[in-house]
Amino acid sequence: MNDHRFSRRYFFYGTLLAGAVPSGGFGSTPSLSAMGYKSPNEKLNIGAVGVGVRGPAILVGAAATENIVALCDVDEERSAHGFAEYPKAKKYKDYRKMFDTEGKNIDAVMVATPDHMHTPVALLAMQHGKHVYCEKPLTRTASEAQLLAEAAVKYKVATQMGNQGWNHEGTKTACEIFWSGEIGDVKEVHAWTGGIYGGQPNIPATGPESTAVPPSLDWDLWLGCADSRSFNPLMTNQWRAFIDFSTGGSLGDWLVHNLGPAHLAMQLDKASPVSVECVYVEGKNQWLWPLRAHIVFEFPARGSMPPVTVHTYQNMRGDFQDPAGMAEGERLFPPMNNLAEKGRPFVQGGDGMMLVNTQLTADGKPIAQQGRGGTFPPGSGRGPGAPGGRGPGAPGGRGLPPGASQDPKMRAPGNGAVFVGSKGYMATTSRGEGVWLLPASRWAEYKLPPQLLQRGVNHQQDWIRACKGGAPGVSDFAVATKYIEWLSLGAIALRVPGKLMWDANKRRFNNSEEANRLLKPFLRKGWDLKV
Repeated sequence: MNDHRFSRRYFFYGTLLAGAVPSGGFGSTPSLSAMGYKSPNEKLNIGAVGVGVRGPAILVGAAATENIVALCDVDEERSAHGFAEYPKAKKYKDYRKMFDTEGKNIDAVMVATPDHMHTPVALLAMQHGKHVYCEKPLTRTASEAQLLAEAAVKYKVATQMGNQGWNHEGTKTACEIFWSGEIGDVKEVHAWTGGIYGGQPNIPATGPESTAVPPSLDWDLWLGCADSRSFNPLMTNQWRAFIDFSTGGSLGDWLVHNLGPAHLAMQLDKASPVSVECVYVEGKNQWLWPLRAHIVFEFPARGSMPPVTVHTYQNMRGDFQDPAGMAEGERLFPPMNNLAEKGRPFVQGGDGMMLVNTQLTADGKPIAQQGRGGTFPPGSGRGPGAPGGRGPGAPGGRGLPPGASQDPKMRAPGNGAVFVGSKGYMATTSRGEGVWLLPASRWAEYKLPPQLLQRGVNHQQDWIRACKGGAPGVSDFAVATKYIEWLSLGAIALRVPGKLMWDANKRRFNNSEEANRLLKPFLRKGWDLKV
């Protein structure tokens, strides 16, 4: 099977480069106009699926300039607030009915359901010719990622995964610092996150107990393509913890953000990992993702870049040598607004996401990016004013695995990543809000390299520009699916012990049939997915 994503323009030297605008302006390309793209002055009619929690946060970045005309959610009570924000929009419970009824009225769709329904909703939207913005982690499996990549090409629509950090100033600055050669060759990356967002529930070995379905909820529609199960509120309230509904727990939640700068800067989409292994796991059972885990990915060389090993730590502290010259007590992660020290101030967006070069609405208010602006998941022990996470007993992650050393190592709780280079270290925070050279003394004297990448648009507006005929968004499915593919292999490693050897050409593991069986998701009868 051909991988159409490799035929798309590589976004570092295309859509992100400053001035990447069609010569006649957005929407001017005849081939794009013929496919239904709009003038930048003409508003899109947008529908949304999943408006109970995340939907309103991503809609705000689109509603500032476009029309919100249809909303869909399976739970009337949970979505009541989101529905109330757009009283003129038509309301639906079944997204399939929304597409059938509103097909001619909708230009684009934003998807913010639990992970297991991302692919069915996004695929149907594309089949109806709608541009699609879908929340991260986009898909649960490599096969779903391939399917959505092919669908975007076939149906010729503009797409974007909702990992808003890729449009953040800090992420782009981190890429430029790395490309400048400042920290040399990187052979190790370490990335951390807190616990599963919403926590890991306590359930009996037989699974969640059956309880009555609330009258406001269509439980069968909520399950969608997932296996039929009796209702328990833990599933809807803490769905990220359940194997059936999410992508590796925090692996598909915050680590998608934490690893974004590393994926972009180190061009990890240029070569698939050769292996993935979960080397430590705790709190694993047949229903839930682990409470804690350490996963190791091994990538081959990419052009002039050497092989690199990527370590991910979920709800635990990482462990690696201090950079030379780092003083006792120096904090690892920077403040969220540290780039202001270098002349790149941030503006606080309406939904908490820190912005730079912010676009404004007609009444002069910032167009908010999606996200929570550097906040940390419950239980991570991080937040404004939190200590730097250095030394025994530092707050943050909930402990080291048995046998791990306490000193003289450096540990990083919360959310972020560290690049271990041959000439120095670089740390990034959360979605890329912050970036810093280590030790701090080196950062204090450092002058940022020239800007190579395009700035000045938030993540939703980046997609909207593409919907109107502009360059593809930074997380267009052609790009995003390569990222999600290798992350989704980590979710398999959480379930299958041992070092799993990945054959990128055959798109399967060459040493584990058990792992290969997990490359495709379980789909309930009637929910087949075909491009």
